[in-house]
Amino acid sequence: MNLYSNKQKWKIALLVVALLLVGASLFVSNEIVSKVSQQEKQRAQQWADAIKKKVELVQLTDRTFTQLRDKEREKMALWVNATKEVSNPASFDHIPEFPMQIVKENVDIPVILLDDEKNISGFRNIDFDTSTLRTLHPDLTGKQLRKKFDDSLVALSEIWKTKNPSFTIEVYTNLFMTYVYDDSKAITKLEHERDSLFQSFNKELIENEGLVPVLLINQQTREVIGSNLPKEKLQGEELGKTILELKAQNDSVLIDFNNQNQSVLYVANSPELIQLQYFPYIQFIIIGLFAFIGYVIFSTFRKAEQNQVWAGMAKETAHQLGTPLSSLMAWIQLLETQDVDPMALGEMQKDVLRLEKVTDRFSKIGSGTKLEVSDLAETVQSIVNYLRPRISNKVSIDFQFDGVIEASHNAPLMEWVVENICKNAVDAMEGKGSLFVTVSKSPEWAHIDIRDTGKGMTAKQIKSIFKPGYTTKQRGWGLGLSLVKRIVTEYHKGRVGVTHSQVGQGTTFRISIPLSPV
Repeated sequence: MNLYSNKQKWKIALLVVALLLVGASLFVSNEIVSKVSQQEKQRAQQWADAIKKKVELVQLTDRTFTQLRDKEREKMALWVNATKEVSNPASFDHIPEFPMQIVKENVDIPVILLDDEKNISGFRNIDFDTSTLRTLHPDLTGKQLRKKFDDSLVALSEIWKTKNPSFTIEVYTNLFMTYVYDDSKAITKLEHERDSLFQSFNKELIENEGLVPVLLINQQTREVIGSNLPKEKLQGEELGKTILELKAQNDSVLIDFNNQNQSVLYVANSPELIQLQYFPYIQFIIIGLFAFIGYVIFSTFRKAEQNQVWAGMAKETAHQLGTPLSSLMAWIQLLETQDVDPMALGEMQKDVLRLEKVTDRFSKIGSGTKLEVSDLAETVQSIVNYLRPRISNKVSIDFQFDGVIEASHNAPLMEWVVENICKNAVDAMEGKGSLFVTVSKSPEWAHIDIRDTGKGMTAKQIKSIFKPGYTTKQRGWGLGLSLVKRIVTEYHKGRVGVTHSQVGQGTTFRISIPLSPV
């Protein structure tokens, strides 16, 4: 009967089922992660399309403003010519109506007129005057305020020259005037509205923290077109590191903006996707931790229950043996008064003493076992001498020891340990072979080596022989070696195991207990 083997099969079956569940869960999780990743790439593509629309809008707006400025320049040239015509001395008596009408129609283009020495000769459509400066400089005199106003116009004219080309005309002979102008109020208002739209676009799209981390750069110039990554990651050498990091996460996307320049879109995994990728493993770790804790708790309870079963069974066995043993002792005393062969009575007395020792062994299981320091070699020798006449005469027993070996042990239980292993060895040799029992010591341990010349064991059998219910015998219960291990490890704080075994040649067991009291 191999209870342990059946339990192992159930464990393997449960392990296979658990692995299948884990594999299925990982597959489902990976599918979800893959779908989320695909959705994020689609969002990034939509972001790139929005960037493309923005670029197209910028290009369209720039072309529109260029056309508006060209028209304003034409209008300004016409206005300068009209002003020149009106300022001609020959027309003082009769001012032409058409040039005068052109001059009057300029109500939105700011103009500053400078002479050869860059002094202010006139201005038109300026948004401020001396009254505006008066609020800023209340302590200045009228003359100082006028000088301040002229200096402001001169400085403003220099700025305007960088934006729009100026007009220089000869008003009189060798007298030149320069007309400097700025964008009209209409163009300035349109530019302001355009910038507001772009800022709103950047705030809602590029700087949106909920968007997938993306980076769009010009393939040729490596200029950043758009990104919602932190600015420090887009500057200098950090830009190259950022690109390498994004390449490692996802494949880049090539985008053509139809402006003879191709751009590359790099997409990073969002924090949520990264967390989702690690979530199954975190989940399994947590489940595994709970399973491990549960296993330890149930294993502890199971071990406690086993101890109670062992103790209860042993005490009940000792109790059941006690009643017939008392009767046998009484019958022996009665037979001693009869005419019975003394040799037969002596052998019966030995068996009764043996039964008393067995009963004593069972009574010690589950109770506080008392350990005494005594000669371990003498204890082993007594059980070997008992076994010699009771096993097959085809099995030879060789006993060796290194003198007196004082060790802390319980003699009846240790005899039981040696007896169990020796009987298993005789069974393994099938009643024919040699049994070698050796008692030795090391600086801290006393050792009992039991070697047989039986059929040996495989590595798989060696791992299982001390498990309750495991046996290699057809009619065995698998309790002998389990009891051996319990007596050695729990009661004597020692060790027991197979030091060597080879199929067809035999097995060697070693029992080790501390030399000093526990």
